[in-house]
Amino acid sequence: MRRAADRLLRTAKRSSLGRLNTIRVTAINANRPQKHIGLRSVSSLGKNHGSSQTFKSSMYLRQFSAAAIVSIVASGMWYYQKVPDQRREVSDSSTATRVVSYPTPKFAEGRGQRSPVVEDDRFFVQELASSGPIVKATEVQSTSPHAMLTPEEATQKLRNLQESYLVLRGRGVLRYDIVQLPSNNPIEDDHAEKLIQTSPPIALHDQAGSSTTSDWMFWSVFDGHGGWTTSAKLRQVLTSYVARELNATYKASITTSPLVTPSAASVDAAIKQGFLKCDHDIVHESVIKAQKANTKSAAADFLGPALSGSCALLSFYDSRSKDFRVACTGDSRAVLGRLNPNGTWTAQPLSEDQTGGTPSEMARLRSEHPGEPNVVSHGRILGNLEPSRAFGDAHYKWARDIQDMVKKSWFGRSPLALLKTPPYVTAEPVVTTTRVMPGKGDFVVLATDGLWEMLTNEEVVGLVGRWLEENPVGPKATSSTPSSWAQSLLGGKARPDTSLPVHRLQGVNGQSGQRNPIRRQQWDIRAGDERFVVEDKNAATHLVRNALGGRDRDMVCGLLTLPSPYSRRYRDDLTVEVIFFGEAEACGDVVPNVEASAPRTARPKL
Repeated sequence: MRRAADRLLRTAKRSSLGRLNTIRVTAINANRPQKHIGLRSVSSLGKNHGSSQTFKSSMYLRQFSAAAIVSIVASGMWYYQKVPDQRREVSDSSTATRVVSYPTPKFAEGRGQRSPVVEDDRFFVQELASSGPIVKATEVQSTSPHAMLTPEEATQKLRNLQESYLVLRGRGVLRYDIVQLPSNNPIEDDHAEKLIQTSPPIALHDQAGSSTTSDWMFWSVFDGHGGWTTSAKLRQVLTSYVARELNATYKASITTSPLVTPSAASVDAAIKQGFLKCDHDIVHESVIKAQKANTKSAAADFLGPALSGSCALLSFYDSRSKDFRVACTGDSRAVLGRLNPNGTWTAQPLSEDQTGGTPSEMARLRSEHPGEPNVVSHGRILGNLEPSRAFGDAHYKWARDIQDMVKKSWFGRSPLALLKTPPYVTAEPVVTTTRVMPGKGDFVVLATDGLWEMLTNEEVVGLVGRWLEENPVGPKATSSTPSSWAQSLLGGKARPDTSLPVHRLQGVNGQSGQRNPIRRQQWDIRAGDERFVVEDKNAATHLVRNALGGRDRDMVCGLLTLPSPYSRRYRDDLTVEVIFFGEAEACGDVVPNVEASAPRTARPKL
């Protein structure tokens, strides 16, 4: 086995050097050769450049040789052994810190190891010293290993922040799965889930006069930028702001008649008002509070969420009406999956990406700021910020005199040169409403833009549909085996293992505000369902694994090995939630689904 691995390594070395004329060998020193892999910038896509040129950009394109990666993994699979290593990591769902265990590879004596390295804006593979892995002492007096992850270690990292919950309330929701994968350190994404059971006077009355309660369920994902403070603030407060406005709206409606529900327009307006009030407190009330603070550190607590920013995608499900509302501020995205009679699924977008490159947003901004030709430049607001709607981002909302005062009194940066008529960015969401069909097994995927940079809407829905064939949710999970249930969806006909059960619509992305997956071009991934796999019990983790490469384990391991902050050039923070609807009898409350959760994250969230 050892000789076979050595032969494979030597063969891969020769073939990779012979095939890649973008790879050149240079010397770090006499004993440690490096392979520099040429990287293409995003702007170079579709253009013909010299094969020996190495390009630099704000984003870098991975162009691995299959043989080169096989050599890395072949050697790594032989020599790696797991040894626990303690690492402290900030929790993404709370402010407390916790100890997280990651395995550290152990090196065979007398043998070199290979590791992906990022240095001077280049990505290359370097042979490590035989004495052990590259390590660095951390602030918590531990060590941080830097060596290629094995598939088992990559799976552990993927599942480290996964959560799953069974909803046993008989109100149309069966389960929801969550996963996060950091790229920034700490992660700038966040999420929140909440269940509110309505009671009089919010509960409506039927014709017989009996009270009819309902569940209000909220799921949200937040994509922070310029720091994590805004998204963390939204996790804490946004749902409460929206629930208060909805409470007032329903109360006002029922005061008129106990049989009358609020109009759709008034419910949408309540959600928008909750968003705007929350952002007003973050951006403007924070300045008033900072002025009363006695120290700069106290002022920083108030101003932090205003100075950074975050997109927000909040969903609201009313179990009585079965209406599912999505409020989108920014470029996170929601997609509904619905089963067709032929056993395939249809992907229905529930939101539109809101960026400086979205035609409707460009038109809105130019209408609100006439005479400012650079209000949108190169797809960015004032040439800088990509999302056109966001919380925080006070530098695009404060007047110039406020920004000057904040900088002089505490800290901050100078106002943007193009700033004339703020605000340029708004937190007002676009709200859509969809009637879900629990009886048809609908599901909804909410995710920050890190997922949509890698997969299309149809691929995401098809991947969940394929996952359901092997992991049925709800009553079908007990009444049928996975294989028999999958065949029942297809009318008893077997489907090829490599195809996704999704109805593909040509030309949807880009024409309906949905951007195409830029990372697919960056990583040179060819379209095709054969690259996907089903290996996880958590549907959200399943999506992230396939977004990072799926069947191509070398790519998955490579992308997960890259440390922060360099990993940010190849992948964003990822937060994904999958909500499964269905009909079932009430038999409990919201409980952790242990088999699809990391042990320390299994706690009721609704």
